[in-house]
Amino acid sequence: MRRSPVTVLSPDVLAAQGAEAGATYARLAAKGLKLDMTRGKPSPEQLDLAEGMLALPGNRDFVTEAGEDARNYGGLQGLAEARRLFGAMLGVPAEAVVVNENSSLAVMHDCIVWALLKGVPGGAPWVRQEIAFLCPVPGYDRHFGLCEGFGIRLIPVPMDEDGPVVTEAERLAADPAVKGMWCVPSYSNPSGVTYSDATVQRLAGLKTAAPDFRLFWDNAYGVHHLTENRPAPHDILGLTAAAGHEDRAFIFASTSKITLAGAGLAFFAGSKANVAWYLEQAGRRTIGPDKLNQLRHTRFLRDLDGIHRHMTGHRRLIAPKFEAVLEALDVRLGGLNLARWTKPEGGYFITVEMIQGSAKRVVELARGLGIALTPAGATSPYGRDPTDSVLRLAPTYPSVDDVRTAAEGIALCIHLAALEAGGLERAA
Repeated sequence: MRRSPVTVLSPDVLAAQGAEAGATYARLAAKGLKLDMTRGKPSPEQLDLAEGMLALPGNRDFVTEAGEDARNYGGLQGLAEARRLFGAMLGVPAEAVVVNENSSLAVMHDCIVWALLKGVPGGAPWVRQEIAFLCPVPGYDRHFGLCEGFGIRLIPVPMDEDGPVVTEAERLAADPAVKGMWCVPSYSNPSGVTYSDATVQRLAGLKTAAPDFRLFWDNAYGVHHLTENRPAPHDILGLTAAAGHEDRAFIFASTSKITLAGAGLAFFAGSKANVAWYLEQAGRRTIGPDKLNQLRHTRFLRDLDGIHRHMTGHRRLIAPKFEAVLEALDVRLGGLNLARWTKPEGGYFITVEMIQGSAKRVVELARGLGIALTPAGATSPYGRDPTDSVLRLAPTYPSVDDVRTAAEGIALCIHLAALEAGGLERAA
């Protein structure tokens, strides 16, 4: 995050800022806005990029490269051509990939349930033990909710510009109850941080008390670049194997924000033992996935270059929205030292950290303008931010004009909340 330089303001200037901000708030409130910045959804224009998929695989096009009929049962691990394509996207061999239905969240849910009831390779069922997960903060509220729903204790781990603070993770992993750690290694939700190579290597070799410890490696944003820079995915399977923890990583991803959010493909990837474990459990609840949808995706995207070309279309649509948010924050808050915010190079979110004790008030003020924000605290386990200072902004779904209006309103609300709390005087 970048912090503005401190500006010392006189009482007269503070009073003038308060009057201007109050008048601007009143004018915006009178407009009757109805804007939603709560969740990272692709816009209709982004979904239109994959409209061609609706005609695929096409009439009588149902035969796989292996000569199999994709309309029929079977193929639990997924089509070879789909595993090869998305293995390249994830940086893992095709044989390490399982292609599922559309939701990676559902795959994560299944892995937690199966670990609780059956145990993972190298361990006993978790359900008979006290279980805790390490949670990088700020983090993804749906990860937290999965664990909380099953009574898994959540332990926060701070994030820095390189990813989770590994020394703290190692200290906490000395507790044998710690069985897992959530990780979003590329353009983390919501900070936008991409883990450094050193951090990933240290996580791969992390010393843990639990021999069946798992990294829940959610690579949801690995190809969701906002610049022309396209960092390659970390070789987490190779690194964990080299560190003597071959089965440590459970990798998850999907095409939800690549093709069609409600009709995409989700992926599990891991070591040979982990894939065998996953398929054994999955085989009890399904005879096979939707292979026609897998054909549709492979016909449409074709290869890794095709994925990157498609994602360039996404970037052209959403990068201006991120720029609009950053500009609005700069215009109203630049130089006041009231907040700092991320300038992500990929992913779906901008994170704003403001003066302590003001995030809930900002959400309340924004609601008064007709702007819906993610609840304050959502980026922390149990929805409780001990500093009440962090908000996640999701600019992808609304139009650029609506994003600009919403961002100006949000910046205004941060300014007003700081004025109410005496934040400008403290900053000076």
